[in-house]
Amino acid sequence: MWTGSGPRELRHAVAFSEAFRRAPVVQVGISMWDMDQKTNIRADISSDKVRPEGFEIVFRTWSDTRIARIRADWLAIGEVSDDDDWEVV
Repeated sequence: MWTGSGPRELRHAVAFSEAFRRAPVVQVGISMWDMDQKTNIRADISSDKVRPEGFEIVFRTWSDTRIARIRADWLAIGEVSDDDDWEVV
């Protein structure tokens, strides 16, 4: 995204170390960015396709914004299975 043109979206798949019982609530934030100071800084980061096994981080920019690097942190909160859970059949 350094050229200021071309694809302006990047997706990164994240797999949870342990699946949740249902799709969790996911919060995504930018923890580091390295952007050109000659153009306006435009950025959008979000989660997409959230499911019990994982989700996608989606980063977007537009216009002439130039991005050298970006790092995202995330937090997923939801219900997980427990050894004490059991089903009556």
